[in-house]
Amino acid sequence: MTWKKSVALLSMIIATSVSVAVPASAASAGQVVTRFSEADRAAALAYWTPERMKRLGEQEWLPPAETVGKLWDGALPAGVGRLFFHAEPGGYDESCSATVVPSATKDVVLTAGHCLNGGFDRWDNVIKHVDMVFVPGYGAGRHKVFAARAFAWSDTYKGPTSAADDDGVIALDPLGGEHVADVAGVQQVSFERPPSPVATTMLGYPVSQLARGEKLVSCERPATLNTDSVSTVWETNCDLAGGSSGGPWLRDFDPATGKGTIYGVTSRGTMDENGVTTDLSAALFSDAVRDLYASADSL
Repeated sequence: MTWKKSVALLSMIIATSVSVAVPASAASAGQVVTRFSEADRAAALAYWTPERMKRLGEQEWLPPAETVGKLWDGALPAGVGRLFFHAEPGGYDESCSATVVPSATKDVVLTAGHCLNGGFDRWDNVIKHVDMVFVPGYGAGRHKVFAARAFAWSDTYKGPTSAADDDGVIALDPLGGEHVADVAGVQQVSFERPPSPVATTMLGYPVSQLARGEKLVSCERPATLNTDSVSTVWETNCDLAGGSSGGPWLRDFDPATGKGTIYGVTSRGTMDENGVTTDLSAALFSDAVRDLYASADSL
């Protein structure tokens, strides 16, 4: 019998002896917002050394190497990078993927909601994601680290067990006076529903035996829109492992320019008994997510 489980595709490792600053959360205009103090942001930059980032891929057991997904060997795609954070309680270091998107502040990245919303532990404690940083072009010799000053998800997103509206936005601090959009470029975002199926390039940083999170991995597959009684999601048989959550789903992607248009981000995957991802899904962008993106400049 084949065992399958639908999971949120982030990567984690338990860290020990870690001191973190915990931000306060608040609901505002249909969104749930977390802001980090200046001290929190400084602590995040100090916490995420290159050695700690690499440690996520040095665990004893990692999912098998992707066979559909391939190591990216083209021009570095604009704006795509790796997101790192720490979960408390629990003491987990984790990573996701994220993309710089157009904004007036030039400081906004788009990712999955569950990369920001940790849900609850078994004792019903809120799991907070702290010490959050973003590294555009991770693994390509570029290691400029931007601290998150705030993040938000729509209050229509009900947490990591939900597939609907699993999207989030993050505002980053400039680094040495440079905004992340100027450093890494941006991918355009569209909230118009493309015809199904749609030819798609999916990008992310899966922490598997293929690249251990240290290199960008891609899938080029058609995605099909599926609606059930709970949610409407895009689905494809891409096999990117944990750590790919939040990575962009791009239509009309041009490898020569490294640019396309984001119409979704990696949300969930089905994993078999061997830890192999057999398919991925991305939540259909809703009006609530459109409003979330529109207000990201105020974070």
